[in-house]
Amino acid sequence: MPRTVVVCVTLVANLAWWSAAFGQSEEWPRLALVPLVDGIDQPTHIANAGDGTGRLFLVEQPGRVRLFKDGALLDVAFLDIRDRIQAGGERGLLSIAFPPSFASSRRFYVYYTDLGGDLVISRFLLTEDPDLADAASEALILRQPHPSFANHNGGQLAFGPDGYLYVGTGDGGGGGDPFENAQNPGVLLGKMLRLDVESGVEPYAIPPDNPFVGVEGARPELWATGLRNPWRFSFDAATGDLYIADVGQDRFEEVDGQAAAAGGGQNYGWNIMEGGHCFQPMVDCDPTGLTLPIAEYDHSDGDCAIIGGSVYRGASDPGLQGIYFYGDLCTGRIRGLRFAGDGWQAAILLESGLVITTFGTDENGNMLVADQRGGAVYRVTESPQ
Repeated sequence: MPRTVVVCVTLVANLAWWSAAFGQSEEWPRLALVPLVDGIDQPTHIANAGDGTGRLFLVEQPGRVRLFKDGALLDVAFLDIRDRIQAGGERGLLSIAFPPSFASSRRFYVYYTDLGGDLVISRFLLTEDPDLADAASEALILRQPHPSFANHNGGQLAFGPDGYLYVGTGDGGGGGDPFENAQNPGVLLGKMLRLDVESGVEPYAIPPDNPFVGVEGARPELWATGLRNPWRFSFDAATGDLYIADVGQDRFEEVDGQAAAAGGGQNYGWNIMEGGHCFQPMVDCDPTGLTLPIAEYDHSDGDCAIIGGSVYRGASDPGLQGIYFYGDLCTGRIRGLRFAGDGWQAAILLESGLVITTFGTDENGNMLVADQRGGAVYRVTESPQ
């Protein structure tokens, strides 16, 4: 049976809202993994373009994007930019995102670490062949200098329900955020950014309702602050709610939640807090004004780094409906999170044995997970018992 984990949380939204969004459920589903494709070199991201083609875009850390089309992995890479990427550890080609207009605009966005270790967001165009991008078409959207540390690069791009591009950046690396970036609104590191990249303004425009617009000393790109390393975040396709899986330091991994109606401006607490706890246990800290996680787990049983997934909204596995799935890099455990009754519930649903680096969904909403060690992608389904 799945093992239920008791989770102490601070809610980030009105309980009635969460209850209406999720309803109540008692039984956790059993999970199974169905092999989909292998032969991927260090997968870091899985995406679909939402263009009706059913293709999957599989991001490889060294700098390629592979296409899974009509049940086969294509030999020729969709995009190959290995010549401009520093890969290894937490660096490399980290994610890809397709705007709602992709089918007509034929442009898309990627996030990578360049040869100097800086964080880069760039736009690319397709060639005449829809299965092949033009590597020479790169247009720089944003370059964020990164400190001398190689870790905590963030890495996620995603278009929100509002059509804006959301970006998760790490705090700049090292241990404990030595440069105090996450709590500094004057820098882009340790944040969630919200950019208008589709308006025609180059390189991007600032959405006028971004919460830090007009705030003295703050960058207007900011949507939320106080993050350590938000490697993966996602929007609930049914509700627009935002889930951020923020990798912890030495003790706690956390899931942060933002209801769609809440708007931005949240401070998720790092490095004052690690999860729902004072980062320095012997030092008093004040959580006033901070948005604490909706769920957390500790490192007592071998876990080490949370890998965020998404809320299941497909039709093939009704028992998974409404559950937010996430995993852990070190143990391969896949967990589920849902709101039921008057609080959040979390459970370990599967000991997968994988080295999980990312989750994703196909155009039908099926849940997918990548295994770095095996270079493979699996579909997460309900077990037939």
